[in-house]
Amino acid sequence: MEKYRFIIVGSGWRSLYYVRIAKALPQHFELCAMLCRTQEKADKMASENGIYTTTSVEECVGMKPDFVVVVVNKASIADVSKEWMARGVTVLCETPASLELTTLKELWALKEQGGKLSVAEQYTRYPIYQALLKILDRGLIGDPYAAVVSLAHEYHGASLIRAFLKEGMTPFQVMGKTYSFPTAETMSRYEQFTDGRLADKKRTAAVFEFADGKVVFYDFDSEQYRSPIRHNYVNVRGARGELRDESFFYLDDRNLPTGGTLVVSRRGITVPEENNPNLCQIEEITGITYQGEDVYTPPFGLCGLPSDETAIAQIMFDTGAYARGEKKLDYSLENALQDAYMAILLQQATISGQTIKSEEQPWHQQ
Repeated sequence: MEKYRFIIVGSGWRSLYYVRIAKALPQHFELCAMLCRTQEKADKMASENGIYTTTSVEECVGMKPDFVVVVVNKASIADVSKEWMARGVTVLCETPASLELTTLKELWALKEQGGKLSVAEQYTRYPIYQALLKILDRGLIGDPYAAVVSLAHEYHGASLIRAFLKEGMTPFQVMGKTYSFPTAETMSRYEQFTDGRLADKKRTAAVFEFADGKVVFYDFDSEQYRSPIRHNYVNVRGARGELRDESFFYLDDRNLPTGGTLVVSRRGITVPEENNPNLCQIEEITGITYQGEDVYTPPFGLCGLPSDETAIAQIMFDTGAYARGEKKLDYSLENALQDAYMAILLQQATISGQTIKSEEQPWHQQ
């Protein structure tokens, strides 16, 4: 199979995820160029990463990539995505597609006019979440009716909420509040803190109530993303049992209590970190079993990528196939817009202190 050819638009820290994926999976992806705003930045990125860079949009268009990855600042993602869609190029944009409802509707209108947009919402593609969702789909705990989700913020959290509760475009209402607590800082994107420093961190607690009777309690503090002392957790409940983190508890066919826990195999890999001159350790998940059955196998084999980049690589592969007309997106644009819409209403609820109800949107009829 021909490899999928792509261009990166943007040169921030997140753009390097796509560089690493292309280098780890050269049999699947070809990075044609990175488009930078200035020649100085283009030269720096080329020198540090051994990739071709340019400041010419026309040159990038002339390369005829299968898709472009738009990985610019959040305020510009939608506008840049629309520019490339207008050129007839399939776009894979970083999250969120937008946090403005008007813009979400504009993106949907462009899709209806034939534009192709994929959104890099990666969390449901994480190996562990893939495995949990696969087991949930078997109905062991019955139809999920409630959940406590503390895994990711806003639109990322929304994607996981809808996946765990098997929600489509069901109407909902949300209420919530944001609190501020003194919290020990341990890690940032760029460094580790060992001086015990405290900073006020915001924790958002909210309740999503869906029209079909399902309920989710959302609870998250961004410190959870990197801190080794802050725990992510999930609890999904159904009539016949529940999921707690990586374990299932339920009644079997004889109505006797049973259950099991994911067994996750990992290997550590030492890699140079672009933001740190020291070497860092990453973990690659090599397989996951449940009650002796394989429930996750690395889709690209062992290639030295951690969970986040493995998930993004799957989205890139889907986007390439979508661009060539070979398949529909596994994570459709309507799902991406719905997750962003949930994040918008969550923000409105926490700011106003009121219960905010969803309204019918153009992508709900799909």
